[in-house]
Amino acid sequence: MLDPKQIESWIAAGLPCEFVAVQGDGQHFEAVIVSSEFVGLNRVKRQQRINAVLKARFDSGELHALSMKTLTPEEWNANG
Repeated sequence: MLDPKQIESWIAAGLPCEFVAVQGDGQHFEAVIVSSEFVGLNRVKRQQRINAVLKARFDSGELHALSMKTLTPEEWNANG
């Protein structure tokens, strides 16, 4: 069973993050990812960036489903 902390480490290794948290049941996961790299990108482009980081995990079937909330540091701070 996949540990959410493992997914957090994969994301952090592939993208500079100010904050990353993943929750899930071992099959389906939800992530909150805050990164300066999202500045100027729309929601789809942000998610494509994360999908590219995790592509090998999705392709191998190791990771099946990840819903994500992607924010810039400014958006994160505004949501307080």
